[in-house]
Amino acid sequence: MVKKVVLTILGLVISVLIAGFLLVFFNSPGKMASLKNDEGQTIQGSINEKKFIRIGGIKQGMFIRGEDRSKPILLFLHGGPGTPEFAMSEAWETQDRLEKEFVVCYWDQRGTGMSNTKELNKKTVTKNQAIEDTVEVTNYLRQRFKQDKIFLMGHSWGGYVGIKTVQKNPELYLAYMGIGQPVHQKKGQKLAYDYLRNHAKKIGDKKSLEKLATFDPEGSTYNLLLEKYGVGIRHKGPSMLVLIKNLMFFKGYTLTEKVNAFKGMALSNEKLDNEKYSNDNLLKSIAELEVTVYALHGKYDHQVSYQLAKEYFAKVEAPEKKFYTFNDSAHSPNFEEPKAFLKAVKEIKSQVEKSTFIFEGEESYE
Repeated sequence: MVKKVVLTILGLVISVLIAGFLLVFFNSPGKMASLKNDEGQTIQGSINEKKFIRIGGIKQGMFIRGEDRSKPILLFLHGGPGTPEFAMSEAWETQDRLEKEFVVCYWDQRGTGMSNTKELNKKTVTKNQAIEDTVEVTNYLRQRFKQDKIFLMGHSWGGYVGIKTVQKNPELYLAYMGIGQPVHQKKGQKLAYDYLRNHAKKIGDKKSLEKLATFDPEGSTYNLLLEKYGVGIRHKGPSMLVLIKNLMFFKGYTLTEKVNAFKGMALSNEKLDNEKYSNDNLLKSIAELEVTVYALHGKYDHQVSYQLAKEYFAKVEAPEKKFYTFNDSAHSPNFEEPKAFLKAVKEIKSQVEKSTFIFEGEESYE
């Protein structure tokens, strides 16, 4: 009898696993549908392309998308490191998208997703190589779309790579936009730890206090607590489990590319965390920039310190600058408040194109 029950349970588990595999497999054609308007019709003159080119000596992948091919180019640098954000967020895309204003390149950085292949030498997954690769991708986009300069946007880790890139190559960019901009991640992690401890005391969360007592105040092992309190990747937005599910059912990747994406997350974190980029204090290493810079930051962000980002953008010298606060977001206002986020980006684009600036200061979005 016991043997029969065990075999029945085992059969059910195997059936579920097979069904899950088939579901993911049939949702992995590795192709993207055309961009659609509100009526579900393909937008004439749009572009939605999966592209592979050789960058830094290896094949790397990207998605290039826009409702109008003649629009300015925006290169989006994902976070993580090693997190293919487009693949994880495309499932809930609305008409409030960057592709209305730009031709957007969502590039999988070296070691991530489509750019994590057998020819990758793991030793080349470094922050300096990430900057060099960004310049190569930039020049590919400039040449292909015949634009002298492009916009650069970086989220989290991508913000670190992005601001380092524009510091060294200002002549290539119209403006830089940092979402959840890292400034001094080691200090930011200590601030996050202090916040968690104080908040746990305030609400009487004894279990969390016990966990925090075992963590390194300058480490990142408490990320799950950030999520618990709504001050990590999102405030009220989608959880990490939803993002993972989106990746598994993303039609733009093949099954192999999905496997490589999960492997790439671990690889990138291992290689890039070992470089201790978190020790880099931008207040000292990048006190001045030669390009217009913008910050787009969620008020509740403790994944990357909102406080330090405000301090940095108040002090950094740049031709023009502005800080946008999103009042209902943590680390990902681009996911959490897409309408407000697009509104801010449209304003930025308009200011840059007109070569005028309303004021240097701060904007707050509800």
